[in-house]
Amino acid sequence: MSNQFTRNIIITGGAGFIGNHVVRLFVNKYPEYKIINLDKLTYAGNLANLKDIEDKPNYKFVKMDICDFDGVLKLMQDEHVDGIIHLAAESHVDRSIKDPFTFAQTNVMGTLSLLQAAKAYWESQPVPYQISIFNSKFSIPCRFYHISTDEVYGALEMTHPDGIEPPFTTKASSGKHHLAYGEKFFTEDLKYQPHSPYSAAKASSDHFVRAFHDTFGLPTIVTNCSNNYGPYQFPEKLIPLFINNIRHRKPLPVYGKGENVRDWLYVEDHARAIDLIFHKGKIAETYNIGGFNEWKNIDIIKVLIQTVDKALGRVKLETTETGETIETYPDMALITYVTDRAGHDLRYAIDSSKLQRELGWEPSLQFEEGIEKTVRWYLDNQAWMDNVTSGDYMKYYEEMYDNR
Repeated sequence: MSNQFTRNIIITGGAGFIGNHVVRLFVNKYPEYKIINLDKLTYAGNLANLKDIEDKPNYKFVKMDICDFDGVLKLMQDEHVDGIIHLAAESHVDRSIKDPFTFAQTNVMGTLSLLQAAKAYWESQPVPYQISIFNSKFSIPCRFYHISTDEVYGALEMTHPDGIEPPFTTKASSGKHHLAYGEKFFTEDLKYQPHSPYSAAKASSDHFVRAFHDTFGLPTIVTNCSNNYGPYQFPEKLIPLFINNIRHRKPLPVYGKGENVRDWLYVEDHARAIDLIFHKGKIAETYNIGGFNEWKNIDIIKVLIQTVDKALGRVKLETTETGETIETYPDMALITYVTDRAGHDLRYAIDSSKLQRELGWEPSLQFEEGIEKTVRWYLDNQAWMDNVTSGDYMKYYEEMYDNR
């Protein structure tokens, strides 16, 4: 173990959307930890997201493919790594439908590469670094934390399309619009039923993580999270894509009738949950992370239009026949219904009460507050959006790291 730092942790996919928030949180909160950001820098990885911490003494970036077993193992040996937080993944469902091979390679074989490297390195450590756990020997602080998705559970029925009062709430639950669209929720013991190449690849990686615990005693934890939103999200995903399109008055393509339901969670609240689970979660456990915050796609799109139009001063006042003055949002006309996606799951809804009950976590931001902060960030950071959509952000690595 390194003498300078009390822990040496690899965070894979740290230049991605969720990853950069986790890296930033750990680097700033734990100066006694060395945080190694391991990222291949595919299209969704943007090192410019981490400009504010890139010169911190406890932060290091390593450009590497997680499928490179030899490279990962050497990195673990060189840096005396005792923890892995695994976020690196191909994650866009539409892309997985077009290119399932890439998703299987990265999400399945990449995870297997990390697991095997962790096993090989941690088993090689001398006593007293080793402490017997199950059938093998690993240091108690060592843990392999695998971040997965709620999509592995398949889909839930929408038994109440008009919505009902939910059985539980959190701080993320919308004040004006907190409904449940069915009685059932995703729980940690639910059978896996993935419906897309993306969710099938993530399900397979989850199985490998659990198998390495059951077979070798590797100290693993798995979490499954709902849809995240917030700053720095690559604009192929719904919320940043639509904020940008509304700003530039481009069409807003809505699959089918926009009736599909998702549970939404602010990304910084997810990062806080990862921090808590990494440090206090039980080995071999699974935790669901969600906001009890279900929204139909069409409803969240309308909220985005209202929020952006207000921020940009586009709201109009009209007088009704009864003399009432109402606000109207001209960009509602941008909504364009398109053919539904193949295998489009109808409803996702996570029950995160286990995490709340056992570790005391719940979201900190109510949905309306989170959406307003998110919209404001994208409107205030148009240069970031322009760099991402133009591809110029890919030059940042060359400019900053080629000569280091």
